[in-house]
Amino acid sequence: MLSATSVKISNRYQIAIPSLVRKQLNIHAGERLLIDIHGNMIILLPQPQNFVQYLSGLHQDVWQGINTTQYLDKEREAWTY
Repeated sequence: MLSATSVKISNRYQIAIPSLVRKQLNIHAGERLLIDIHGNMIILLPQPQNFVQYLSGLHQDVWQGINTTQYLDKEREAWTY
């Protein structure tokens, strides 16, 4: 794990990603990064090539032990007046 490092913002508001970070995350020139803001933090994440595959299985533990068909039916019933 890389310890904290700093980068300088250019007069065109650009930063250079240090080579150790690029190597650790396997980031190459021309690839895109996602930018997320949490409070006063900027988080850069490599943009996945396939979002469906990247998000597949995310939070599956939340749905363990729940019959999703029954859950969705109950939610849909609440929509009717």
